[in-house]
This record gives sequence, structure tokens and C-alpha cells, in this order.
Amino acid sequence: MFPLPLLLLLLLPYPSSAADFCVADFSGPTSPLGFSCKKESAVTASEFVFSGLGAAGNTNNIIKAAVTPAFAGQFAAVNGLGISAARLDLAPGGVVPLHTHPAASELLVVTQGVISAGFISSANTPYTATLRKGDAMVFPQGLLHYQVNAGGITAVAIVSFSSPSPGLQITDFALFANNISTPLIQKVTFLDAEQILKLKKVLGGSG
Repeated sequence: MFPLPLLLLLLLPYPSSAADFCVADFSGPTSPLGFSCKKESAVTASEFVFSGLGAAGNTNNIIKAAVTPAFAGQFAAVNGLGISAARLDLAPGGVVPLHTHPAASELLVVTQGVISAGFISSANTPYTATLRKGDAMVFPQGLLHYQVNAGGITAVAIVSFSSPSPGLQITDFALFANNISTPLIQKVTFLDAEQILKLKKVLGGSG
């Protein structure tokens, strides 16, 4: 049995040199590991709350879709925690084209409407599903995936990621929204020049 003084010592909070969190300090330097940490004494409870996912995003765009992010750049408290979230709004006819998140896996939960979704494995095997309210689907890190509104009303989903900064690369925009030359795109995609130029015109590319 422990002597009383030792027992009392064991019951005291154990001091730790490790921080419990790293709320982003947007005024400090950044690194591949994320934002600098705000001093704990300057952190308030409100910084652990994000209220932006309750409002619909603006789907008045070419893909009829909107993503409202709660990444480290918008939600300082997720910095360094390995998680983040977003809201996805898909108007009727809306689509999130093939894209990847280089730094995170994704979990999507439908809260309204119907979404057709899927991803393509590194073995080029497609995995597709039709998701309704309450359904969830996971998209492994780095794999091409998509979401399409498959119903007659606006579809809504809440998405979580395994990184505070998941990254995003949309295939169509990577190919046709910049100045990569048309002959080069022909070689790497097997598309004809007429189709490439049409897509560049739609997405703002040149070359």
C-alpha cells in the first residue's frame, strides 16, 4: 500500500510538456506541417466552434456545386489535429468532377437528396454507389472520385477528412484551365484538338 503523501502525489494532475492542441496562428509562419500555434493563453472557447456549415453554398457556377470548407485555413482549431470537414451542396444537375485529395481520405454523409458517387482504385477498378439521406461513403486518400446530384432537388452532404488541409486537384481544371499546350494534351489524353480547345474555352484555358 502506498504511503499517504505518495498516494496524494499520484492523484495530482500530471504535468505535461506536450500541448493538447495547436490552434492556428494565421499571423505566424507556415510550414508543410501546418500553421504556427497560437499561445494557449490567447486561445478562447469560440475558436473550437465553427458555424459555417449550416448555410447553403452558392451553386450558381459551371458545375452547379458548392463546397463550404472547415479546413485549418477557415477553422483554426483543427490545425494539427488530423481532421477537418466541409459542406457539399449540389443543385439539380450539379456535379463535382473527378478529383483527388492528395493529403486525406474522405468520408461523405448525405443529409438531403440523392447523390451518385464513386472512386477509381489504383488498379483502375471503379467503385460506385447511389447514396440517399443517412448514407455514407468513404473515398481513400489520393484516389480519383466524384459526386453527382442524382435526384430532382438540391443534394447536401457533410464531408469529413483525415487531414486539416486535405488539398484538392480537379482533373478537368488541371488539364483545361491553364496554358498546357493543346498538342501536349492530345498526346497525354488521346483527345482530339477540337475537343480540347472546346474544353479550354469553357474552363478558361489557353494554348
